[in-house]
Amino acid sequence: MNTTATLMDGKAVAQRVLDTCAQRVQHIKQQTGVKPCLATVLVGDDPASVTYTRMKRKRCEAVGMQSRKVELPTETTTEQLVAAISELGNDASVHGVLLQHPSPPHVDERAAFEAIPAIKDVDGVTIHSFGAIALGVKGSGYDCCTPGGIMRLLKAYEVDPTGMHAVVVGRSPILGKPMAMMLLAANATVTICHSKTKELPTLVEQGDIVVAAVGRPEFVKGDWIKPGAIVIDAGYNEGNVGDVEFDAAAEKASMITPVPGGVGPMTIATLIDQTSIGAARQLGLDLE
Repeated sequence: MNTTATLMDGKAVAQRVLDTCAQRVQHIKQQTGVKPCLATVLVGDDPASVTYTRMKRKRCEAVGMQSRKVELPTETTTEQLVAAISELGNDASVHGVLLQHPSPPHVDERAAFEAIPAIKDVDGVTIHSFGAIALGVKGSGYDCCTPGGIMRLLKAYEVDPTGMHAVVVGRSPILGKPMAMMLLAANATVTICHSKTKELPTLVEQGDIVVAAVGRPEFVKGDWIKPGAIVIDAGYNEGNVGDVEFDAAAEKASMITPVPGGVGPMTIATLIDQTSIGAARQLGLDLE
């Protein structure tokens, strides 16, 4: 494989984010005596989701924050889940609430997301947070963690999207859509595509930045990539395979994220960082 593409090391950048976060957590504890706390809510026992929530709790503890584990059985109803989330929302000792996605099919996930108070929506999944992203309202709501992490990664590699054509493949409410809004806010020209888009290869070929977030292994082919493009693979499929045909894409891209080790660590680091920011907001501390 021709490895001329720069590998965008999400693990290294994420560690820098977490190091800064640890300093903020220490400041919060010194100023208020309060230990910031993230509550992770998991419905069912999906192995990947169990692993993800465990990783998030470990990162919490690594920066000096507290984590609270809430695990509910698969048969939990929407009403029961909303009640559990509302209880956490009303608990002043909890500063961030994360509902691990996806929930079982019978659960109304949107109703559960909306039970999270806006100030504790550190995963950026509520309508409030999406509206703040779309309208560019700073300090109200939080970034969706995966697109927020991608923007931090681009900044770390000194990629300025101004004037670039960004092609986002995927339209989920917690990844593709907010990703497009963030890139638009960063002065990119944005095309949103999805699995049903006609002439998809032609559109992807136009992308100076390509974000693959469709949830299908190697869906974006290497020969679709424009020479010199920046390729962000936000997919994670069975067997550590992303949404991009990595080897072929790496031969043409100028920068590319590996899977694993690219976007994933940035997602978790953004979540932990936003939890510390949320704690500071709730405790009345000035972050400036």
